[in-house]
Amino acid sequence: MELDVLKQKSIDAYKRIRSNVRHTAIDYSPWLSALGEANVYIKWESEQITGSAKARGAFNKLLTLKEDNPDMIEKGAVAASTGNHGAACSKAMHVLGIKGVIYVPAMAEDFKRKMIEQFGSTVEQYGHTCAEAESKARAVSQEKGIPYISPSNDWDVIAGQGALGYELHQDLPEIDVLFVAVGGGGIIGGMAAYLKSVKPSIKIIGCETDQSPVMSESQKAGKILEMPHKDTLSDGTAGGVEQGSVTFNLCKRVVDQWVVVTEEDMSRAIYNVLEHHHKIIEGSAGLAVAGYVKTKEQHVGKTVAILSCGSNISIEKIKAIIKTHG
Repeated sequence: MELDVLKQKSIDAYKRIRSNVRHTAIDYSPWLSALGEANVYIKWESEQITGSAKARGAFNKLLTLKEDNPDMIEKGAVAASTGNHGAACSKAMHVLGIKGVIYVPAMAEDFKRKMIEQFGSTVEQYGHTCAEAESKARAVSQEKGIPYISPSNDWDVIAGQGALGYELHQDLPEIDVLFVAVGGGGIIGGMAAYLKSVKPSIKIIGCETDQSPVMSESQKAGKILEMPHKDTLSDGTAGGVEQGSVTFNLCKRVVDQWVVVTEEDMSRAIYNVLEHHHKIIEGSAGLAVAGYVKTKEQHVGKTVAILSCGSNISIEKIKAIIKTHG
């Protein structure tokens, strides 16, 4: 899809979903600005409904289906997730009166399963990995003739994330650099496509953990790689990139640099955000903060935005992080 087309789809998505999602705050960070001698802002999408940026893509996809295929969506919809996408779909389905089933892998944390259930969707466990749960959800979609809501491999979902890029540009038009955590590539792809179309000079930096650098390694290889799953604090970006995903070529076009950080870097970033901003963020949001800290010398004097993409982290993990770094 051409960037100008995706830009317009993102603007349309912003208008479509704005009554259902929050216009989240963006704050100047004195701590990060002083650390890197730059003007650094944090976009608190971690304070979005359901606690993550995924709400935008879910609402845009389901609202678009209600507009274009009302008969199909009346029968329900399915999705697969370790947590954030599932919660976003469950919330959107509840608001829009759509019956939903969310498939979760065994690796999904209990509190995230409960979060999905509290919004009204049925949760069914299948397989051990995200890929297995997604395969099951797609099979059920085909069998029952109901929509499968992909977490990233869908242009309407990507346009919903593009609406976040639109919102960010409205609030911070002087932005020079953007840091975003990357899993399947939908959030960074949507945001970057919009931002590049209105400000081609902007630098887009994708951040991954060294436990799951699937997109960056795939970009190096020139094809989507199957990589073994490793435990990571950033479960929101774990799970790999779906074969044939439209996000692969999109990221190739719009992401300028990849930064891979350690679990220690991510954990410390979460602690520092809590200490300096008094806000709780999840592992994937910590990736973007850690990515900036690792490369701060490259951005002296620039206006930098960091996407805090989610806040869904267990109290046990927060306690462990405080114990380690406090």
